[in-house]
Amino acid sequence: MPIVNRVAEMQEEIAAWRRDLHAHPEILFDVHRTAATVAEKLKAFGCDEVVTGIGRTGVVGVIRGRKGRSSKVIGLRADMDALPIAEQTGLPYQSTVPGRMHACGHDGHTAMLLGAAKYLAETRNFDGTAVLIFQPAEEGGGGGREMVKDGLMERFGIAEVYGMHNYPGLPVGSFATRPGPLMAAADRIAIEIEGRGAHAAKPHEGIDTLLVGAQIVNQIQSIVSRNVDPLGSAVVSITQFHAGTADNIIPQTASLRGTARSLSPEIRDLVEKRLREVVEGTARLYGASAKLTYFRDYPVTKNHPQQTAFAAAVAAEIAGEERVDTNAEPVMGAEDFSFMLEARPGAFIFVGNGDTAGLHHPAYDFNDAAIPFGTSYWIRLVETAMPV
Repeated sequence: MPIVNRVAEMQEEIAAWRRDLHAHPEILFDVHRTAATVAEKLKAFGCDEVVTGIGRTGVVGVIRGRKGRSSKVIGLRADMDALPIAEQTGLPYQSTVPGRMHACGHDGHTAMLLGAAKYLAETRNFDGTAVLIFQPAEEGGGGGREMVKDGLMERFGIAEVYGMHNYPGLPVGSFATRPGPLMAAADRIAIEIEGRGAHAAKPHEGIDTLLVGAQIVNQIQSIVSRNVDPLGSAVVSITQFHAGTADNIIPQTASLRGTARSLSPEIRDLVEKRLREVVEGTARLYGASAKLTYFRDYPVTKNHPQQTAFAAAVAAEIAGEERVDTNAEPVMGAEDFSFMLEARPGAFIFVGNGDTAGLHHPAYDFNDAAIPFGTSYWIRLVETAMPV
């Protein structure tokens, strides 16, 4: 069962929606224009119900299929937010908002789900209910968590939930997924160091927080290399180091920021424990003190086996079995669709974006050639899960 013919005909229309969203990026929960555009289109398509303000600025569209015996309800989720990155594509539809761009393809995700909504509302060739979820604040705000906390699953009676993300480097027309952990848990690290300020010409009178911070950064590297099982997976990266106000002052304080990633609860616990021990112990060696604050953000994106097998089978009908990787390598990036997978069984799948710049890169752009594959996948998922 290849690409849906009607979707192929709609490709340029869906691409136009996508490019409009691309030109007007919004970040975190401040996706008011995007959400309004989505809601307006869902109403125009003839959705049975359109609800706004779920999880602050999320939008939900409900499409009921032909009346039959099925009371099954499945959810399909797309994310709407952009990133605080200055775009460097030079495209005719590039961002009109300085310092913001759709560098992760959420414009494409939203447009593809809108395309599926239009088709499903027109044809209703299924027996059950499709709930289309348009989520804000995937990029660090936890919009998925907020929608779940706002009663998304219970309010709409969702039994299963499915998500999708484009994947640069994976050929257009291909899909990839796996049962179990697919994407990592993401946690934030904040380290505050207290030493003793001094004149830079008299370092012996102070306790140098720059030196302490540098040693902490070095020692942290031993956690993954020497504490985590080599067959497990973890990443600890310090990405910010703030200290000092002048070239002749040894600063009294310093702060470090970073991220920790893991693919299992056990390794997540281990990384937090060892970080605390290394940070406090290293500071103590130099006569300083240090406090670690460890923020647990997104949990592991863990696919449910039955739903993953079903999603892969649907993708194979669209692309062919040879173009669906059912044992994809897990990635250490994170996704707040994980909160939805904790609330309901479901699966997350990657759709090929081709040979493009990577995600979160200023030269990235969603590949419109992927639209027919992603949109057809959503449609066939609904029709296959809830046949007439």
